Amino acid sequence: MRARAIPAIVAVTAVALATVPLQRTSAHPDDALPRRAVLPTAMPSPLFPAVPKVGSGYRAPTAAPSSPAIVGVTQQPFVGIALQDAVAMALLRNPNLAVSASNLRIARYRVVQAKGTYDVQLQLEPSSSFSVTPGENIFFSGPGEVGTHECINPFPFATPYPCQEEGPGNVIQHQSSFQYGITGTTRSGMAYSAGITQTRTYNNTLINSFNPYYQASLNLSVTQPLLRNFGINAARRELKLSLINADSNAAQALIDASNTISQVEDAYWNLVAAWRSVAIEQEALKEAVIQQQSNVRLARRGAAAPIDVVESQTQVSTFQDNVFAALQTVSELQTQLKSLIVTSPNDPIWHANLVPSSPALQLPSAGDLDAIVALAQRYRPEVRQAQDQQQQADLDRAYARNQALPEADLQVQYMSNGFAGLLAPVPAFEEASCANNPAGVCPTPPPNTQGKMAMAYHNLWAGAFPAFNVSFNVSFPLQNGVARGLMGAAREEERQAAIQTQGVQQRITFEARNALQSYQSALSRLYASSQSRQAAEAVYASEVRKFNRGASTTFLVLQRQVELEQARGRELQAQTDLNKAVVELQRVEGTILSENGVNLQTLGSKALTP
Repeated sequence: MRARAIPAIVAVTAVALATVPLQRTSAHPDDALPRRAVLPTAMPSPLFPAVPKVGSGYRAPTAAPSSPAIVGVTQQPFVGIALQDAVAMALLRNPNLAVSASNLRIARYRVVQAKGTYDVQLQLEPSSSFSVTPGENIFFSGPGEVGTHECINPFPFATPYPCQEEGPGNVIQHQSSFQYGITGTTRSGMAYSAGITQTRTYNNTLINSFNPYYQASLNLSVTQPLLRNFGINAARRELKLSLINADSNAAQALIDASNTISQVEDAYWNLVAAWRSVAIEQEALKEAVIQQQSNVRLARRGAAAPIDVVESQTQVSTFQDNVFAALQTVSELQTQLKSLIVTSPNDPIWHANLVPSSPALQLPSAGDLDAIVALAQRYRPEVRQAQDQQQQADLDRAYARNQALPEADLQVQYMSNGFAGLLAPVPAFEEASCANNPAGVCPTPPPNTQGKMAMAYHNLWAGAFPAFNVSFNVSFPLQNGVARGLMGAAREEERQAAIQTQGVQQRITFEARNALQSYQSALSRLYASSQSRQAAEAVYASEVRKFNRGASTTFLVLQRQVELEQARGRELQAQTDLNKAVVELQRVEGTILSENGVNLQTLGSKALTP
């Protein structure tokens, strides 16, 4: 026996030695420290600010409960509204969507405006001029008048003698012309023009062979850039930018539509929850009233203390306050939903007491995170906007590279002149000169030049008097600051586009994570809150039965009522969060637009009431 006890004594001694510290530790009491607390201990004395007296003698006024009605609406009958009807009304009447659709139409009109640069321009220019100038000499003058003046005697030392001669007259010219033609440019940068000018000229100068004479000229001109402004120029850049801007505005309209649909659906399901919350609070109030009436009966029989009646009455008042608060939430959510689906303050829907009639959303088969991100990258309008910004940066870079090239333009011009006129009388001095010719008469112009405007047009189309010109113009700015500035701006735009694209991808990723997590969490919370509500109902029913048998108290019954009301509220909130999580999941995926049939042509088309 002693042999067996020795090991046990050794083990106990070793444990005791290991427990007792060999040196002082930080937690070991010091000799300088008190061995016990000194009572009473000093109370802390924080410095509180002085509180002024505000509204001396104030007390809550005596107020009677108001009517449990929603302000501004007809209380009965209720007006049911389906979720799809609310979304459809928002797509047609929402003012923000109407502005987005208007911006899209403006952007499309900008495209039409940019295309107007390539419109064919028709030019018409009639003109008429009249002038009278004095005759400077006998060759450049009009028919003169016969007058008497001193003539020089050809004999030496002879005195002048009076004679009569015809002097130079005034030159009278009347010219009327009509110019018409077309001009324009092509998208490759080529400028072209084609025009005809017809002129009738009356000129009484003596040496003119024709009076009046007619001219008709055809002018064809083509200028083609070969380096700078070839393929892309300022006009074509503006056209492409307007197309990109129109596409970006279309994407923005889809973004606004997606956000508006999400807001409408969230407000709709919040309104569903609000009405159900009113029902929950009314049911809790009804149960509290029944309990209060039971306590009154028990108190009258002496089976319960009068304070139990007061306690149950407090619970009734609390639940009554909750009912009014729930009705206030219904009123606010109705106003929020109506502001999303109508735009006119005189719309009859403002007077409707709206009650959602759609069932709970059918739960989608939510895929994994990668599938949601892939759908979002395919259908989200934000991705389209990022691509538009990248296209704009690429366009500006291409334009900057083109502007850095030398300007080399090839210009080709062709002119066909047509001429005709009526023969003018030959002056006397010219006839005298022509008398020395072998034929004895003055030569006459060719027959194809004699006639009026019709003959001038004939000569025009026949190419009787053609002219042709080809030129090649080259220029290059030495500093070329325009091109360098454009290139620098284009590089910054590309950097911004890359940053925006990266930001969109990142936003899609974390929105997809949050949406999927919210959806899965809402499912789990709904299951848990449903189990909790069922358990709270069972506990409350059991507590009522125990109270009726005298095995419970009023406090416990009222506590179970509060717990049941809270459990019902949590289940309702979980169901609402699940519906909203489904909406958010559709928005993140981008499928919310196709599932609601968004049409940009009719978006906001009924926002203005006649």
